[in-house]
Amino acid sequence: MASEQELFANIDALLEEEPQLPPPAERARLREAAGITQARLATALKSTVQTVKNYENGRSEPKSPRLEAYQRLLNGWAARYPAHAISTAPTPVAAPHPVPETFTGPATPKASELETVAPVQAPAAPERPVTRPATSSRRPARKRVVPNIAAPPYQHGPLAVLDGDGSAYGVDGIVLDCPATTVVELVEWTLREAGLGAPKLHRNGKDSDPLIVLTTAAAVKLGLPERLEDRRGLRLEENHPVVKQILKAKWQLTQRGFGPWARIYRKATGAQRQCVQLAILPWDALDTRSWPGVADMDPAAIAQVLGLYAQRVATPRGSTAVSGLELMTALRPPTRPVRNEETGNWVSGHNPGSLGTEPMDPAPPEGQIEHPAVHRIGWKGGFLREEAYQWVRSVDTLSDEECLLPYAVGLDLNTAFLAAAARLTVGLSAPDHFVAPKFNPKIPGSWLVDLSHVEIDERLPSPFTPDGERPTGPAWYQTHTVAYAQELGYNVEILEAYLRRETGAYLDPWHDRLKAAYVDTLADMGVTKDLTDPEFLAAMEEHKQVDPVLTAVLAAIKGTIKGGIGKLFENPQGKGHKDGEPWPAMMRPTWRPDIRAAVISKARVNMHRKLANMAKMTGMYPLAVLSDCVVYPAPSDSPLDFLPYAASGKPQPGAFRLGPTPGLAKLEGVQEMAWAVDLMEKGFNPARHIKGDGHDAVLDEGK
Repeated sequence: MASEQELFANIDALLEEEPQLPPPAERARLREAAGITQARLATALKSTVQTVKNYENGRSEPKSPRLEAYQRLLNGWAARYPAHAISTAPTPVAAPHPVPETFTGPATPKASELETVAPVQAPAAPERPVTRPATSSRRPARKRVVPNIAAPPYQHGPLAVLDGDGSAYGVDGIVLDCPATTVVELVEWTLREAGLGAPKLHRNGKDSDPLIVLTTAAAVKLGLPERLEDRRGLRLEENHPVVKQILKAKWQLTQRGFGPWARIYRKATGAQRQCVQLAILPWDALDTRSWPGVADMDPAAIAQVLGLYAQRVATPRGSTAVSGLELMTALRPPTRPVRNEETGNWVSGHNPGSLGTEPMDPAPPEGQIEHPAVHRIGWKGGFLREEAYQWVRSVDTLSDEECLLPYAVGLDLNTAFLAAAARLTVGLSAPDHFVAPKFNPKIPGSWLVDLSHVEIDERLPSPFTPDGERPTGPAWYQTHTVAYAQELGYNVEILEAYLRRETGAYLDPWHDRLKAAYVDTLADMGVTKDLTDPEFLAAMEEHKQVDPVLTAVLAAIKGTIKGGIGKLFENPQGKGHKDGEPWPAMMRPTWRPDIRAAVISKARVNMHRKLANMAKMTGMYPLAVLSDCVVYPAPSDSPLDFLPYAASGKPQPGAFRLGPTPGLAKLEGVQEMAWAVDLMEKGFNPARHIKGDGHDAVLDEGK
C-alpha cells in the first residue's frame, strides 16, 4: 500500500507536466461546433491560419504560453459541446466582413423541410464548407455553389484544384462542387458561379484572374491527354478537339496556345474581365525545383500551397519566373486613368514610376548581338559583363595554416538579389549617349572605363568581373560597379556612357512584398528574427521538416525572386533563331537587361564588400564564391567560431551576419578542408557542392 506522501508526490508530478490537449480531430470538431473559423482562432492565438490547421491535423503542437491558452479554450468548448450530446445551439451568424473566409452554403431550409430530417447523434455545426487534413484519404462531402449576387466577387479565394470527381478544393479547406465535363463548361462555371479570383494589388492595376489547377484525373475527364506529346513547344496541336471546342464557343487562347499554363479569355466588356488561367499538373505545370513535393500532394494540400503563395505573393500565372515578372507589373501598373482636359473624359495614361506599355531598345552595350537594334548597327564595342560570381581562389595563395584547418564551411546569403533590389534606382526612360562624362554614382546607366589599375588582394576576387579575374583594359560596367571602385579610393575616368534621364525605384514594391512573404513564411517554420545566432542555426537545421506545405511555398518564393530578375533579360529560345530577328521576350516592356544588370552589380558589390570586411576583421579569406554562396576554411564546423562578434556578443556590422532576413547569411554546408582543396586543384568550385555529400562534385561539374 503506497503512503499518502508517495501518492501526493505522484499527483504533483502529473500537475507539473505540460497540459494535455484532445486529439487533433476533436480540436477541429470543437471549433466547428462553436462556429469559429480557423482564421478567427488564429487571430485570437496571435498565430497563423496554417498553424491552426497544423494543430487540427496533427502536424504540430502549440508551445507555451500558446499551449495553455489553447487548452483553456478547448476545455471551455468541450463543456459546452460534449461529443455525446445533441447540440441545440442556434447556428451562429458570421459578423460582416468584406471578404468571407469560407463559403456559407445555401440559405437555411424552411421549417417544413426540417421536419422531415431524422435526428442525429452529434452536435450540429454551422453550415460551412467541409474541411479535411491534407493527409486524409477520406473524400469530404461536397457543396454545390449557389450564386450569391450580394456576396463579394471573390468569396472563395483566388484558385481551386479540380479533381476527377468534380471536387474543387479551394483555400482554407473549402470544397466546391464543379459540374463541368468540358473545358468550356469549366471556364463558364469558374466565371459565373465559382466566386474565384483576387483583388488587384495596386489601385491602377487589374484583379487577378481565377486559377483552376487540373489534376491528372480532372484533365482526362475534360478530354485532355494525360501526357503532352509536344515536349518542345509544350502545347496542344491546333486541331485537337478541346482547342476546337474552345474556339467554337467564341473563347480565345493566347499566342502560347493550350499548354501547361493555358489562358482562356474573351475580350473584356467594360471593366468586367472574362479570363481563366488553367494549370495542368500532369503536364508539369508545377516545376519540381520551384514547387518541391507539390506534384505528389493530394488536391487539398496543393490548394493550401498555392493559396498561401497567392496570399503572400500573387496568384500564379505560370512558372515562378513568370509570376515574378508579372508581380512587378501588378505592383507598378503601366497605365492609370487620366482626365482629358479637352473632352472631360477619362482616358488611359502613363503611370509615373512604371516601365510603360511599349518595349524599349537597350543601349548597345546593355543588349546582345542577337537584338535587332544592336545587330542593325553592327556593334563591336563590347557588352556589359554584370553577372554573379563564379570564382575559385588559386591554391597557390593558400597558407599552411589555412590548409591545416579541418573544415570548409559554406555561408549563403538569403535572397541576395532581393536584398540588392531594395531602394535600387534604375532607369525608366530610353538611354542617351555621352562622351567622356563625369561619373555620377546617382545616375543609372552603363559606363566605359578602365579599372585594370585597381589593386585587389590576390586572395580575394576582383569586384569588377564575374570570374574574379583582374580587368585587362576598358570595359562596360553598371553604375554600382564603378561607384565601388570610387569607394575603394580609385579615380575613375569615363570614356563613354549610356545614361537614363528618368529614374526611379521601380522594384521597391516588388522587393517589399517578396521580403514580407519570405520572412513571414520562414517565421511560420519556426525561424524568426528574434532568435539568437545559435538558435537560428538550430531552427534552420529543422525548418524544412516542419511542414511540407510551407517548405514548398518558401521554395516558390525563392524561385519567384531569382526567376523574376532573370526574366528581365530573356534570350531567344530555340535553335532556329537568327541574329537580328526579334523574339517574343524582347517585345515586352519588362525586357530590361539594364535593370537586371543593376541588381546583379549591386549584389556582387555587396558580396565583395563583406569579403573585404571579413578579411579586415578576422584575417580570413574565402576559398570560393558562387553567386550568393561563399566558402571559408574554418577551425570548426560552425560559423559561430569564425564570424566576427563584438565584446558585447553582437555581430560586427559590415561582415557576414547570421539571420533570416534578405542579405543576412545562413549555413549552406560543411565539408572537410582536404575535400575543398582537392576540388580547387582540379579547377572545380567548392561552393557549388558544399551543400551535398561532396562525392559527386566531379560528375556534376562534368555535366
